[in-house]
Amino acid sequence: MINLLNQPGGNFRDPDVSPEGPKETAPLPDDVAQQNAALVETWAPKLYRASAADILDWAHQYAPGDLVVTLSMENTVLAELADRHLPGADFLFLDTEYHFPETLEVADKVEARYSSHSLVRAKAQLTRAQQDETYGPNLYLRAPSACCRMRKVEPLAVHMSPYAGWITGLRRADGPTRAEAPALSLDNTGRLKISPLVTWSLEETEAFERDNDLIIHPLTRQGYPSIGCATCTLPVAEGEDPRAGRWAFASKTECGLHE
Repeated sequence: MINLLNQPGGNFRDPDVSPEGPKETAPLPDDVAQQNAALVETWAPKLYRASAADILDWAHQYAPGDLVVTLSMENTVLAELADRHLPGADFLFLDTEYHFPETLEVADKVEARYSSHSLVRAKAQLTRAQQDETYGPNLYLRAPSACCRMRKVEPLAVHMSPYAGWITGLRRADGPTRAEAPALSLDNTGRLKISPLVTWSLEETEAFERDNDLIIHPLTRQGYPSIGCATCTLPVAEGEDPRAGRWAFASKTECGLHE
């Protein structure tokens, strides 16, 4: 029997039980799934240390369907590179409703600057207020993984259905959990997961921003090298793991999107 009662007083729903509604990505057609698997087997070793431009040019040439570029708005390097190498690809932003105001401002600027790309703003099934009412206030403190699941993982899954693959901003330099991240792999739905910035350092990222006059997230210049929700992100000391400020109150290092 599922327990729908949560802990901190009150008849709140168990955070392990998501709201009713769509939560999963539609299956790929068999032929696309087979093509994706073959591409990864052949190309993943060759692209492991490839440049961002080469990886994106490869994706434009070989992906057996539409691709979507996922943007956290921490930086806009991926938007700029996709604009050059993936004409017409959709951009996707997970609007958790817990973002810093600066993050939302960057999203608006990206939408205006890269107007040839549709910016999809994916939201959770419940608004922030509805989540508090259903699961109790401050779920991100009591059950951060459940909050991430409902506000990030499930919305991404639902909005990924039209695409054969997705472009991510993963960098190996972002911390030990990502130190051996591939440039090309399959996600758990059989879609291509393509990470063109995987070899970049934080310094290279910032240099590219300067050299190309990109939209800058101001908090990245104020001690926030890795930015998520405002409720779950703290600044870090110089030289510290860039993701040390993420969920600093919990034994958690990933939101679930890249696990």
